[in-house]
Amino acid sequence: MSAATEDAAGPAPEDAGRVSGTRAETLRRFVQGDLASLRVVLGLAVIWAIFQLQNDRFLSAENLTNLMLQITAVGLISIGVVYVLLLGEIDLSVGAVSGLAAAVMTVLGVRHGWSPYLAIAAGVLVGTAIGLIQGAVFSRFGVPSFVVTLAGLLAWQGALLQVLGSTGSINITEPKITGLANTFYSDAVGWVVAAIVIGVYAAVALSGHRRRVAAGLAGKSLAPLAVRVALVAVVAIVTVAILNSDRGLPLALLILLAFVVGMEYVAKRTRFGRHVYAVGGNVEAARRAGIPIDRVRVAVFAIAGSMAAIGGILAASRLLAVNQNSGGSELLLLAIAGPVIAGTSLFGGRGAVWTALLGALVIGSISNGMDLLALSSAVKFMVTGGVLLIAVVIDAIARQQRQAAGRV
Repeated sequence: MSAATEDAAGPAPEDAGRVSGTRAETLRRFVQGDLASLRVVLGLAVIWAIFQLQNDRFLSAENLTNLMLQITAVGLISIGVVYVLLLGEIDLSVGAVSGLAAAVMTVLGVRHGWSPYLAIAAGVLVGTAIGLIQGAVFSRFGVPSFVVTLAGLLAWQGALLQVLGSTGSINITEPKITGLANTFYSDAVGWVVAAIVIGVYAAVALSGHRRRVAAGLAGKSLAPLAVRVALVAVVAIVTVAILNSDRGLPLALLILLAFVVGMEYVAKRTRFGRHVYAVGGNVEAARRAGIPIDRVRVAVFAIAGSMAAIGGILAASRLLAVNQNSGGSELLLLAIAGPVIAGTSLFGGRGAVWTALLGALVIGSISNGMDLLALSSAVKFMVTGGVLLIAVVIDAIARQQRQAAGRV
């Protein structure tokens, strides 16, 4: 048969089988949760399209900048939640801890005249100490984390009321504190940051590719790497362009991204991070491997408390005040729902810190869009709860698929 005849007849059976196999493998990975980030990005695109059709202000530069500011506190708290979820545990106190830490910072700075830097440090240390205490009780006495942190949820809410005193609300006027969520950089700074992000990501990706090739774990083709770098470049350039067309690149977003990158590195590139995944995947196997289970657990809850405090401080900075409702309302739900929706498993051992950012974007977009449509709080709670339930069901189905395929 001639080449022309072969072309007319279509691909050879083995080629067709290879293509079909690739598609089946991609579908399998999608169903089992290996492509959770892709699933979230597609869902986010659908959410944005729906709200844009309902209100043409949704994708405006002003609203998207507001969205970035709104997700900062939730995203920071979610980073700590991700670590706890990787252990297969839960922390119901992060909302209350965030409010208490913000109150401590504000009282020390406003009423007692502390330096804003010392006041911020004190607030973060309060969160760290709470995490250490809860982690120690959980590890030492074997009390379920659900019970320990539920008790903490009640106790730290009471502590918040005690710290605020009879006034119930304190305004924040210190520029160094309010500037955390209300500082915007010039267009030039935004483009410099975008260039740095693209360059650093490309360098890290290329270095990782070379190590995998040297270890025989990947082919020599740079095409997949080039595609990833191009996607990151597009996202960075479009994001900066949108932010620059409004108020500029916000400091709060830089803080969130810095913590996401740093804590992702800790989770994926350090011994401690590997221990967290091991404990969450199989506690008994981790114990037999000599991993200090209790110390890992206490450290993870300390991280969760610290990130909750940092998130609470950013929230207070954006709202210019703390009050009796700080850290309350739907904050706890959003902080936990975000990572789960974005692919971090409730069963432990699977997930990434990046899901804190992706999840915050999804949850924040839904909340922001419903606010633009002037929907009631009742509808907002029901929709958010429904989205969380769907995400948990998808996670459970993916886990069942992995188990059926003989994977953990």
